[in-house]
Amino acid sequence: MKKVFMEIDNRSIRLGDELKKEIKPGSKVKVAAATFSMFAFQQLKEELETIDELKFIFTNPTFVTDETRVGYREYTIPKKEREQSIFGGRYELKLMNELTQKAIARECAEWIREKARFKSINIETDEMPNGMRIETGDDIIAVDRLKNFDRKELGYDSSLFKTTRNIYHAPLSLSYLDEFDSFWQNDEYFRDVTEEFLETLNLAHKEHSPEFLYYVLLFNLFSEFLEDINDDYTPNEHVGYKNTKLWNILYDFQQDAVKSIISKLEKYNGCILADSVGLGKTYTALAVMTYYAYRGKRILVLCPKKLENNWNMYRHDYVNNPIYDRHLIYDVLYHTDLSLDKGTSNGIDLALNKWENYDLVVIDESHNFRNGGSSESYQSGGRENRYSRLMNRIIKSGVPTKVLMLSATPVNNRFNDLKNQIALAYEGDVEQIDEKLDTQSSINDIFRNAQLAYNKWADLPAEERTTDKLLSTLDFDFFKVLDSVTIARSRKHIREFYDRKAIGDFPERLKPRNFEPDLTVSDLDVTYKKLYQLIDRLQLTIYQPSLHIYPSKREKYEMALAGNKANLTQLGRESGMKKLMMINLLKRLESSVAAFRYTLIDVVKSYVDETLEAISKYEQTGLDALSGVPVLNEDDFDIEDSNLDVFIGKKNRIALKDMDYSSWKLELEKDQAILLELEERINQITPAEDKKLQTLYRLIDEKMTHLIDEKMTHPINEGNKKLIIFSAFATTTNYLYKHISQYVLDKYGLHTAQISGTKGFETTLKTNHRDLNSLLTYFSPQSKDRNLLFPDDQREIDVLIATDVISEGQNLQDADMMVNYDIHWNPVRIIQRFGRVDRIGSKNKFIQLVNFWPNIELDEYIDLNSRVESRMKISVLTSTADDNVLSSEEIEDNNYRKKQLERLRNEVVDLEEMSEGISIMDLGLEDYRIDLLKYLESHPELEKVPKGLQAILSVENKEAEGAIFVLKNKDELRGKNQKNQLHPYYILYVNSAGDLVVSPEESKKILDLLGSLCRGKTQPLQSLVNQYNHQTKDGKEMSGYSKLLQQAIEQLKEQDQLSTMDALFNFGTVNLMNSSIEGMDDFELICFFALLKGGSYDTVS
Repeated sequence: MKKVFMEIDNRSIRLGDELKKEIKPGSKVKVAAATFSMFAFQQLKEELETIDELKFIFTNPTFVTDETRVGYREYTIPKKEREQSIFGGRYELKLMNELTQKAIARECAEWIREKARFKSINIETDEMPNGMRIETGDDIIAVDRLKNFDRKELGYDSSLFKTTRNIYHAPLSLSYLDEFDSFWQNDEYFRDVTEEFLETLNLAHKEHSPEFLYYVLLFNLFSEFLEDINDDYTPNEHVGYKNTKLWNILYDFQQDAVKSIISKLEKYNGCILADSVGLGKTYTALAVMTYYAYRGKRILVLCPKKLENNWNMYRHDYVNNPIYDRHLIYDVLYHTDLSLDKGTSNGIDLALNKWENYDLVVIDESHNFRNGGSSESYQSGGRENRYSRLMNRIIKSGVPTKVLMLSATPVNNRFNDLKNQIALAYEGDVEQIDEKLDTQSSINDIFRNAQLAYNKWADLPAEERTTDKLLSTLDFDFFKVLDSVTIARSRKHIREFYDRKAIGDFPERLKPRNFEPDLTVSDLDVTYKKLYQLIDRLQLTIYQPSLHIYPSKREKYEMALAGNKANLTQLGRESGMKKLMMINLLKRLESSVAAFRYTLIDVVKSYVDETLEAISKYEQTGLDALSGVPVLNEDDFDIEDSNLDVFIGKKNRIALKDMDYSSWKLELEKDQAILLELEERINQITPAEDKKLQTLYRLIDEKMTHLIDEKMTHPINEGNKKLIIFSAFATTTNYLYKHISQYVLDKYGLHTAQISGTKGFETTLKTNHRDLNSLLTYFSPQSKDRNLLFPDDQREIDVLIATDVISEGQNLQDADMMVNYDIHWNPVRIIQRFGRVDRIGSKNKFIQLVNFWPNIELDEYIDLNSRVESRMKISVLTSTADDNVLSSEEIEDNNYRKKQLERLRNEVVDLEEMSEGISIMDLGLEDYRIDLLKYLESHPELEKVPKGLQAILSVENKEAEGAIFVLKNKDELRGKNQKNQLHPYYILYVNSAGDLVVSPEESKKILDLLGSLCRGKTQPLQSLVNQYNHQTKDGKEMSGYSKLLQQAIEQLKEQDQLSTMDALFNFGTVNLMNSSIEGMDDFELICFFALLKGGSYDTVS
């Protein structure tokens, strides 16, 4: 006689085994449970295929919109889990990792269409009974408790705790699920969800396009980011910033950056925008400012004085301001203004200005603040540098201040430079940022460890010193910091992530042309080398009178300066000035004969002569006529030097009676003799003798010599005669304009303009509009919208001679050739100059960079500069008897400069490629997040996608065949070796031999590879899908791929152990508590890509 009931403990007796006995052909099965797993179906497949029907009720809302409980967020996540559990619960990972779910899902779906129907309750309740009822011809069998229909409840996956349920036969079984049929008929509370169920199941077995699966991968990687998106941090769409002229002329990638920057400013109070040159950072920043202006915030822009026009021009309702907005109100001040206590700058009274009331500060060229604040002892002595002033007066005081920094080079070989900039965002309060970043280590430790890793890497032999090697040694936390507070997109990224048709492309860069003219046309025995040797003998103590003050009188002068609250001591200021003047002489000699002659004779020599005359008069009459205060004009210095604090503050006159003027006089007389010799030599070089100037003529006019493809008669782009000539100095541009403008007008009928300093504007074009923006509009009419400014004036300027006041923030892409008449000491500036024409959307097919170099070996040139810096430094330190000449950092900087200048002779490089070792572009994941958000807008189904999906990718050769597995570590602490940027996710690319092709630590590299293989492939690749299905018997025979997965995880495990050991012995961060990967069971498969060699891209129709 059959037992009326049986106790099931899923240990000695498994529920699944008993059900196999009880389910008979023709049975009607009714189940009420929270979830249904296709792996449970697979376990009972033989029996279930013989039944007459299955009716399944989900006991909690599943596959329904829960209309009755809208807004109850706590239910949404469990509901999502319930729906996902069709594809296996957490206990069924082992089966998921066997990779056969595609075949199982297909079989399950076919069976459901034929035999099963699903309904779901549509309210949350704890009262709905669960269980199972099997009605056969002669009996009714019931299972009294069945919370989930999955392998665990069937007894095939072990359970931590012993649980019991019972199987009942009639008559005891009759009372179980006796209300099932009335529930089934109740349309008010129970809804048919069979189609929704099948639709979800279909996702697991249909063929997916590579692109879709790529975004499934991104959706999983950035699920936390998606959950973090909340109204506190995202831009408020009710603020009308998108209805502005500016927003509507931004490219997609600029709009995406604006939204990201606002989110970062809201969350972290700061952000560094370091997009590549030519990607329009100025407009991006202005759009961010517009958002905050529309919210009534007070905004300050801080920029180098020479770049003020870039910002001032957008403030006013002028005809040539295409983005004017009456709400966009902001102040513009200069970096050097931070060191002033009074005076007027750009129309603002510095003494009355309420510095503490700025809500947003935008810092252009923020790398100028990379050295951080003054020491506490300096500050307590009343001496603050500009960084400390910015931090104390603006950021820490008054209203909370957000800081947007624009920088071409935020990361160089000193990571502390970057930390100092980021510190502006968190007011220097480490706890404030640590809390927001959610990193394992404090930000100070993160940067310290990064620097240690970099220094170790820098000591490696050149062939081992690869970017990949460096990236693999940096901590996960370092990436997290950069990813949180920086936005840096390279041209390569823009090409990959955005539609080229919409934004246009970059022009092709031709190989740079280099000229190395001698100083003179005839052999006058005046060479760079000889002049450098003479300069090298100069003492220039004319700028250091304090060295000669009697010791007993020194205090008097230091006391006088103390009330000035300056950052520098008197001697410190003078030493800085002396070094600056010496370096300026070298730079100006390299720039032009005219620039050198002016500084040498009209500035330095005349000051020495005047001082010696005053000393002589004092000796004869006792009258002290010493001016003692050198006159420095900012326009005589390049853009970097003119931004120094040497120009700021009161200069104290020293009385001759307080100093040992006779020994000073001897030094000055020695310098006077050298200056006289230099003057005699330089005066021999007339414009006709100036070989450099003559070479420039030849560049313009081929007929003088066949040195270069002639610009005017053989342009590199048809009909384009536009040319920009850059120099660091206004004296040089004046000289060039004087000698070239009339020549170009007489010979070719073309007009020239000169732009130098803030007021040096000239042109041969007869016009009353001689302001900077009008001249640039005549020169680059397309990019500057001439039709807005001068609709009735079609005249143009074709040659533009300019200083670095336009080396940033200007779009002059109508031109296709740029000449560096002098090679700037800072290689970054050369790339920024070229960025005026090397821009996205240019109408020119080709662009040409032309460089003029001094005719001297580059090594010799750089070494000479270094020696001068060293000698200047020694003279600064003589009073302290310190012989430490150039620091290792300065030597490193000189070596770096040498390498980059050498590169620029042969190729035009992007800034991100300049830095040896690391570029901020290598680190961020922001592009992927933005890309995902845009895809999600049109593909909301990503949220429902099951784990374990697959797509087939085409690779070019047999060696690249294999698989890319995307895994998630179940235990987020396990395997967190601080190197994988995507932890707890791992992307493992394994070839068909079972070897990892790319180290899992190079996650960004694999993401880029996947992106390039998948983007744009919006349909499955039919011929490869057929090949794959044939190989795997439609997904049933997956042992080959399952073995590859096993091998990949084994290698990951080995790497993880090595990383832990490496960290132990190299002072890295190690969590010894249960941190290493043990094997397959640590992971769940998110999705995978099979890589097959394929010729064509036939797609599934």
